Amino acid sequence: MLREIGMGLVLLSGLALSPGTVPAQSGVESARAAPAAAAAAVPFGPGERLDYDVTLGRGFMTFHVGGGSFAVNGIDTVRGHPTYRLEMRLNGGALGVRVQEDMTSWMDVVSLISRRFQQDQKEFHYERHRTLEFFPEEKAYFQPDKNEHGAIATDQPLDDISFLYYARTLPLEPGQTYTLARYFDAAGNPVRLIVLRRDTVKVPAGTFSTIVVQPIIQTKGIFGQGGHAEVYFTDDERRMPVEVRSSVPFVGKLNMYLKSWTVGEPLTSGWNARAQR
Repeated sequence: MLREIGMGLVLLSGLALSPGTVPAQSGVESARAAPAAAAAAVPFGPGERLDYDVTLGRGFMTFHVGGGSFAVNGIDTVRGHPTYRLEMRLNGGALGVRVQEDMTSWMDVVSLISRRFQQDQKEFHYERHRTLEFFPEEKAYFQPDKNEHGAIATDQPLDDISFLYYARTLPLEPGQTYTLARYFDAAGNPVRLIVLRRDTVKVPAGTFSTIVVQPIIQTKGIFGQGGHAEVYFTDDERRMPVEVRSSVPFVGKLNMYLKSWTVGEPLTSGWNARAQR
């Protein structure tokens, strides 16, 4: 059950690298090789933070099981490419068991692809810690802790966190379906975003006009085929996710409700990678 709670906070694995092509550095690097391309237009920016209450219910009984957050915590440079540092944090528990899930994605400011994904997960007796370095041009990844490399599904990869932020850049018109084969793990493709309707919802942070989207990933979890998840994005230029509803098999209804937010500062059209230096 707690594993499903962790999965509920994310919206959304060939060709191998040739010997000698694995990079010597895997940390955040200087912008010495940054191109002068302009940043893509997006509705978020550094400083944005969204905080949520998370509940789990069955029948008429609903329990508060913890809290979570999404944040754009600045701009880093990965192998010469400026990237948004997107972070998800979850702390919660049920039945006396705690769960902690931290995910970070480094999303390219210009091309809006993922260049690095980090996950630290602790759930009861289960732990998972990994960092994946993505090399889109080679459709390859490198996992430093295992000295492992292999193929990714696309030259425009997105991970669990960057997929949510990418969805915010889409028009999201009711009646449309977006079919995207951009999840880095081939088993998760294609990802479908079905735009269902407009709706008004009330959450702890206030009342919002929203656009309701059903995300479907070809993997297990609440965003899989049987989860019937719905994500409520604000029906404005910010496209903030203010509520998530889903049904978890054998567990119940898992909901997220926005309780507070801080507006970020989107990069201006005149911003470019050289300016970052």
